[in-house]
Amino acid sequence: MSTNLRPRLRSTIQATFDPEDQDFILLYDASRMTRNIFRVRKEAIVLLELFDGTRTLEEMTTWVAEQGDDSPDAVTYLAELTAKLEQALFLESPKLQSIFSKFLASPVREPSCIGSYPGDPEELEKVLDRLFDAPTGSGRINPFSTPDGRLRAALIPHIDYGRGGTTYTWGFKEVVERSDADLFVILATSHYSRQRFILTAKDFKTPLGVAHTDQAFVKQVADVYGPAVFDDELAHIPEHSIELHVVFLQHVLRHRPFRIVPLLVGSFHDSIAHQHLPEEKADVYLMIQALKKAEAAATASGAKICYLISGDLAHIGPKFDDPRPVDEPWLVYSKERDQKLLERLAAVDRAGFFKLLAEEKDERRICGFPPAYLAMAVSEPRSAKVLAYDQYAERINGFESVSFASVAFYR
Repeated sequence: MSTNLRPRLRSTIQATFDPEDQDFILLYDASRMTRNIFRVRKEAIVLLELFDGTRTLEEMTTWVAEQGDDSPDAVTYLAELTAKLEQALFLESPKLQSIFSKFLASPVREPSCIGSYPGDPEELEKVLDRLFDAPTGSGRINPFSTPDGRLRAALIPHIDYGRGGTTYTWGFKEVVERSDADLFVILATSHYSRQRFILTAKDFKTPLGVAHTDQAFVKQVADVYGPAVFDDELAHIPEHSIELHVVFLQHVLRHRPFRIVPLLVGSFHDSIAHQHLPEEKADVYLMIQALKKAEAAATASGAKICYLISGDLAHIGPKFDDPRPVDEPWLVYSKERDQKLLERLAAVDRAGFFKLLAEEKDERRICGFPPAYLAMAVSEPRSAKVLAYDQYAERINGFESVSFASVAFYR
């Protein structure tokens, strides 16, 4: 890095103490644009505060000298620290902008979750098959079954396959056996953007191939909603919630062509705070209308559409900023609250679903709430059924619990 540049830590870089050694801190990217973890001694926090974009590297070195440490080792450490932060993509830099520009210019969104699942296609297929065959899995699917077309939408988790994969199988078994769709509109939790809705026209690549995005549907949504729906398209780079559904679709529909529409759905917390139904917000109402009009146009052209809701349920524990560890009574309470939410989903009562969340002020962080609510408002199902439910808990330290379910919505 040239000494005339002013190094700046990216705004999404956060720090936490190393749980194995409190003398060190771990830097990580909360936006997941990079999954690198950078470990430094806690004393280095003073140096990290210099990376605010107001000083050149030479000026930072001068500051260190003014503090009484002008040793060659200190100067060398600062230069090395700068280089390592840049290499880790923790700094605003030309390298990072090059990555972003490459993504925006490409018609294909590359996979970002390989590592949480195998990158080898054959091994990945075996992993997914084992999930269906597991004791809590749905059992194998008949890929040549003739679906009755009743499935209108399905809520399916996006937790990693290792912890929640068998719950996925129930939802995707229903997709194969009850949906004749050739176009899947994936309404997925957005974890890394402050925008309400983030659309992309990019195809999605995984080890199992490329899932093509329906360009006409995307254009129709953007024409109604407006170009702002693409404002934070970079949020699709690290997001796992669509990718993990695409992998499963490619696995279960390998004998059936399909297209996708990838739409990330951000927080509806303002509706909770103001105790107003989400569709009373102008942008949510506009997106409901945009999706309905896009579906009407696609259906008129012969497409058969199913909505996939990529979302989990409760997130509790210190990992999610709760002050106390997760214990058994809390897990029981959270499960009871989940069951009440699922009862409202099964009754296709989105207003009742919202009311329960508003009553508890979404204190358990139901990340599937925004996409599930949007899907119900758009697809207007007549009935629903809870297919599977599970609750993961880290029980040694009570660090976290995440719950999730598969729910089918019918015409």
